[in-house]
Amino acid sequence: MNGPAQSPDDGYERPGGQARIPGPRGAADDLDPGHAPRPLPLSLPQTPPAPPTPPPSHAVLKSLLGAWALAACSAEETRAVEDHLTECAPCAEEALRLRDAVGLLHPEETLDLKPLLRSRVLEDCLGKRPARIPVPAWASPYDTETARLDALLQDFGDSEWHTPVRLKWFEEERRRSQRTTVAGVIGHLLTVDGLIATALGLDDPLGSEAPPGGPTVRTAYFWGASSYPTTRQVREPWREQGHTLVRTVSFAGRGVAELAVDYGGFALPLGDAFLERAFECWVHAWDIADAVDYPYEPPSGPHLHRMIDLAARLLPGALAQRRRAGLAAPARGLVAAGAPGRTLHLEIEGAGGGGWDIALDSPGAKPSVERTVAEIALDGIEFCQLAAGHISPEDAAVGQHGDREAIRDVLFAAASLSRL
Repeated sequence: MNGPAQSPDDGYERPGGQARIPGPRGAADDLDPGHAPRPLPLSLPQTPPAPPTPPPSHAVLKSLLGAWALAACSAEETRAVEDHLTECAPCAEEALRLRDAVGLLHPEETLDLKPLLRSRVLEDCLGKRPARIPVPAWASPYDTETARLDALLQDFGDSEWHTPVRLKWFEEERRRSQRTTVAGVIGHLLTVDGLIATALGLDDPLGSEAPPGGPTVRTAYFWGASSYPTTRQVREPWREQGHTLVRTVSFAGRGVAELAVDYGGFALPLGDAFLERAFECWVHAWDIADAVDYPYEPPSGPHLHRMIDLAARLLPGALAQRRRAGLAAPARGLVAAGAPGRTLHLEIEGAGGGGWDIALDSPGAKPSVERTVAEIALDGIEFCQLAAGHISPEDAAVGQHGDREAIRDVLFAAASLSRL
């Protein structure tokens, strides 16, 4: 039986076996249901798989070792190089040498990156192998604070070295200030640190023409010695002197801590002088950071505790000095040296805090819990600001209880510990 006639464009196979792609069809409703075209099987060409990429040659991988050490390879190159290093001992040795060499090319790290890296590394190293010549505990705060300030200074440009800085302190009954620059502050630290240098028999940074006197006289001489402003060149002699001081006392032995350091109007044992210099270094670093709008953290808790302890131990003497000058209330009950006398309890809160009993009527009196007439509570950082002359006694946020006159006298005595 013959089927229906087929048009040339119907898409079916022709007797010769040749197929033709059908043209566009009409709508489904227009087709004869009995003559619907059969779907053609689709046959997509098969793409042969790409041959595997041969691994880079030994010469190519060796040439990539430098880029690998600098972390400049792509992810594929890094995998190829590291796979090769597990199989090729000469390349593995060369890779280690290159990686060590890259470490020597790194620039000096800034305070922005890892401000506590130095302390962590030193702590880890000393924990594994104690130093053969350790830095005395009383010199460690100075060593740390000078290093922290130096890290702040290392990236300063010329304009930042000439940034105005206002130094503040408290004298008699009011606050005083002195305008200088960042370089001028470092020059001030250099000249006052020179008092310790001369006590140890080292060279005076002011030379043989240095005037006699304390920090104020020496600083004024340094600032006025040249008609040109102090520049960034002051950083190197300041840090070199600091390193020399720490190195000298580390080799000097235990007895050196009692050596007297003359500050002009008073003297301090060398151990206390190092703590005083650490405190001033931190305070002036704070001044510099504030001038250039840079955050600066306080010392670590143990170091801050040592600085606060020094200030607390100096308070009875400062109170007696103010009393002799007529700036404090008269003593109410003088006692023999070593005898218990009226006492104020100073409680310092926060990191570095603790409790101290302050003799009120005589520096030689023994503090007595039974004879405590007043108590003061202060945050540790605020107490340091008070002792540095950065806030006045009236502005200090103090928790207080007891004899108001004794409290006022001690707060003003703390502020009088400050100076230029």
